[in-house]
Amino acid sequence: MFSARAILGLLASLTVGMVSSSGVSLAGSRGHDLRLIDIVKGQDPAAARQLIAEGVDVDARQGDGATALHWAAHRDDLGMAELLLAAGATATIANDLGATPLQVACATRSGTMVERLLTAGADPNARLLNGETVLMACAQTGHPLAVRTLLEHGARVNEREVSHQQTALMWAAARGHADVVRLLLDAGADPRLRTLTYQQTVVDEQTQRAGREELNYTVLRGGSTALLFAVRGGDVASVRALLVAGAEANDAMSDGMSALTLAAHSGHGGIGITLLEHGANPNNIGIGYAALHAAVLRSELDLVEALLAQGADPDIRLVKGTPLRRQTTDYNLHKTLVGATSYLLAAKFLEPEIMRALAAGGADVSLAMPDGTTALMAAVGLGHRRGSRRGIAPIDVGGTSPTEGEILATVEAAVDLGADVNAATDGVTTLHVAAVNEYALVVGLLLEEGADITVRNSANQTPLEALLERFESRQPTGGDGPVETSETVRILRQATGLR
Repeated sequence: MFSARAILGLLASLTVGMVSSSGVSLAGSRGHDLRLIDIVKGQDPAAARQLIAEGVDVDARQGDGATALHWAAHRDDLGMAELLLAAGATATIANDLGATPLQVACATRSGTMVERLLTAGADPNARLLNGETVLMACAQTGHPLAVRTLLEHGARVNEREVSHQQTALMWAAARGHADVVRLLLDAGADPRLRTLTYQQTVVDEQTQRAGREELNYTVLRGGSTALLFAVRGGDVASVRALLVAGAEANDAMSDGMSALTLAAHSGHGGIGITLLEHGANPNNIGIGYAALHAAVLRSELDLVEALLAQGADPDIRLVKGTPLRRQTTDYNLHKTLVGATSYLLAAKFLEPEIMRALAAGGADVSLAMPDGTTALMAAVGLGHRRGSRRGIAPIDVGGTSPTEGEILATVEAAVDLGADVNAATDGVTTLHVAAVNEYALVVGLLLEEGADITVRNSANQTPLEALLERFESRQPTGGDGPVETSETVRILRQATGLR
């Protein structure tokens, strides 16, 4: 998400200059004497003084353009830096990436080194070749002394890097450095600035197959502010500081994802509540789903209750799912859930307490999916469950199958809240689904609540017949052993008067 590659590349380039076991530098010399660089790497001040006294070039460069002062900053060796600066080392010299020793000191979180280099004339507005400033590097690593010192020496606070137009404030917010966020805001950092907006083609496992490329689709990315970075990262202290400084609680990214929905979808319920306290719209559905849908997805009961208290409509239907990527680690709202209300999602995701909270908040518990699937049917497994952390397969919460106890608790909640146990879609009732899935306890509860055991689905099967057909399909030899030991079959037979 950040432009940290340049910093990492810088450190990698520095380690290219490691000394071999024979004591010879492994870096190219550009024709210079590299003995001083090797000594600074080894942190031998006496040897360094000796070479300096002999008149060695203190600004000699290794193959990547780094000098002894770069290495002193990398080692956070203030004594060596003092020695080199006293000998005339240039504080503004840059390596091949455009990095000065000051940039290195920021990358290694050395506030005292930053302060010393600045007093020696280092440029507080130096940039890498990609436009990343020293202030961005210090904001990303989050050392308050380094940032404060840079600002005191004239670092420009609203500069942007080239590739995504990010600022130091965005980097600090994204990394959760609230103290640095406050320093930057006090220095005039603009919380309204946005990153570059660009188009990205979404490719998933299905569309990577030859001949399926037409299923790829393009979405808008970017357009983030410091607040959106802080929300995604889960830093409530930075969020509060930004809101106080004038950030908009109803901020949204280019694709329509509001800060509130982003907080809910990221599992940061506390931040969602903070945004609500600052006037965030609980019914924004610009991304295709509301914060309430996302809060249910992430099991955020407190946020669900806060959203309802602030006027969230529990009956808003999901109009677009989340993009699914190959080997995704996201929490997904699958496209088969389009049309779901928050209550239907709570039933599908086996969240009985959230179901009760939604009902108390005015949710219409009788609403069904566009195909007629009711909350009760969803609870017993009709349709898609919560996305897995390990992939995009339609499996259950956290990538594991739910226990029958979890399903039973959800069914009990739905029944208590007035579910129609005999509602059907294409002839399929909840009893059909529970029977075929062999949820014996659920079947027993549904029968106690008046479920009709004689109702037939579109294949003209009762719940018992549908289950028996399933057993038959799993028995290539025609054996009936599993049927005789099935508790679900026993309950259904008993309910129909069979033995």
